[in-house]
Amino acid sequence: MNIIDVEYGNPSYSERANEDLVIKRINKILEKVDTHDVELSVSFVSDYEIQALNKEYRNLDSPTDILSFVQSDSRNEEDFWPTMTGEEVENVLGDMIISLSALERNCEDFGASFDEELYRLLIHGVLHLIGLDHKTNDFNIEPMLSLQEQVLKELMECEF
Repeated sequence: MNIIDVEYGNPSYSERANEDLVIKRINKILEKVDTHDVELSVSFVSDYEIQALNKEYRNLDSPTDILSFVQSDSRNEEDFWPTMTGEEVENVLGDMIISLSALERNCEDFGASFDEELYRLLIHGVLHLIGLDHKTNDFNIEPMLSLQEQVLKELMECEF
């Protein structure tokens, strides 16, 4: 069983990124990438909040759409981590932070619907949390980004 915590920097953000939908989608993503019995969190924040985190942790003084913070580098070990519910899970993956304002800008910039871009960012964050990375944002040369788009396509087709 996965444990997924969804938080909002502002209560109104839950209207755009409904907690039940977010949890449902993350569970689908985890299943698609064959990752089970994990714990992670996702927080929806303002540009101001994500910019402060981006500056502190990446030394980039600008907002971004998503940040992923991996909990442990020992994901492949047999360690069990205590969770916020007191249960034990195989892995505490980490935390994703998403700026809803940046997500909305992405929709305009890339001609994507809010729903599609939300799904894309959730996939992106999960892929980082399970250990994948990319050096550029070029979908043509980055295997992680190609996988992201493949997973997005497959999961979006299943929903409709």
